[in-house]
Amino acid sequence: MPRGMSEQEQQEESAAETARADEEEVEQAKEEMSELEEGDPPKDLADWPGGKAKYLTYGGPDGGESYDDGATSKLGPSSLRHHEDGSVTIEGEEVDDPDEYKGEPIPGGPSDPDAPPDPAMVGEEEDEMDESSKSDED
Repeated sequence: MPRGMSEQEQQEESAAETARADEEEVEQAKEEMSELEEGDPPKDLADWPGGKAKYLTYGGPDGGESYDDGATSKLGPSSLRHHEDGSVTIEGEEVDDPDEYKGEPIPGGPSDPDAPPDPAMVGEEEDEMDESSKSDED
């Protein structure tokens, strides 16, 4: 312990150093996102940043500018909607080729045909089938 510094003063100094280091990491993450926003957004999920940058909103904090004005406009039209039946609309008009507006499935995600079954849903389909066959027998 340096002379003249109490244990509490040392703890406060250590906390201040940690806060400065965290602030530097956040600034680096903001710079990384800013560079990403200057070009086209990555097509592959693996190309998106990691670390603290992955927790920052693409296009900056919400409320800064509208979706269609900022970097987020590169992600596609704000009025684009995907519907349960597989159709896609933009500004309420159905598009001719919905597949044109669909990306590759996220590996392991719900739309990935090669993904293992969701552990939380195992047995759910069997239960539903059992119930429907019981009601058919009634």
